[in-house]
Amino acid sequence: MSFISLMEIIGTVAFAVSGALVAIEKKLDYYGIVFLAIITAVGGGIIRDLMINLPLPVALANPLYVIISVATAIAVIVFYRWVTKLQILVTIFDAIGLAAFTAIGAQSAVSNDVFTPFVVITLALLTGTGGGILRDVFAREVPFVFRKEVYAVASIAGAVAFLAAYSYTGIRVAMYICFGVTLVIRLVSVKFNWHLAKVKTGAITHGSKRKKEER
Repeated sequence: MSFISLMEIIGTVAFAVSGALVAIEKKLDYYGIVFLAIITAVGGGIIRDLMINLPLPVALANPLYVIISVATAIAVIVFYRWVTKLQILVTIFDAIGLAAFTAIGAQSAVSNDVFTPFVVITLALLTGTGGGILRDVFAREVPFVFRKEVYAVASIAGAVAFLAAYSYTGIRVAMYICFGVTLVIRLVSVKFNWHLAKVKTGAITHGSKRKKEER
């Protein structure tokens, strides 16, 4: 088993855990928990495969990762109280999953003769973050990647690193570089609690109220 494949399995488990935890917090039944675990773990890959027009998404052609997701969801249900105490470990595994799926997304693009930089980055980003976005949409939440922490940006940076390295190192080394860049940026952002800037609306609201009062 290659290093990236091992990291992909670890990431699948982490993504499935995050999906299952969100489902439990939303008080969904067992089916809902398993469903969110699966969609979080493989949803991004399915979106990618549909976009590159594969006859059948890899997650459906090879059900290994769906099976891993189901087993993970069951484990979370059984050991829920224990899992919630290991949140930092889940975060680390989640970062590994983001890095692995970003690298696999970029690799899938060039392996299917898609070399346009924008498309490669988009497919890498969707593979890394698409499942989490679908999870939050189904849970009726604003997607995590749109509101908190350096997450999608780490995936984009990794994809850019892949493109920069691919022509010189070949696809395998480029995948490792992509994995490393994404993982480091994500873990450093968690360590130092980095977030992207948001538009401050307080001053605008205050100004609007003042104008109304003057009228």
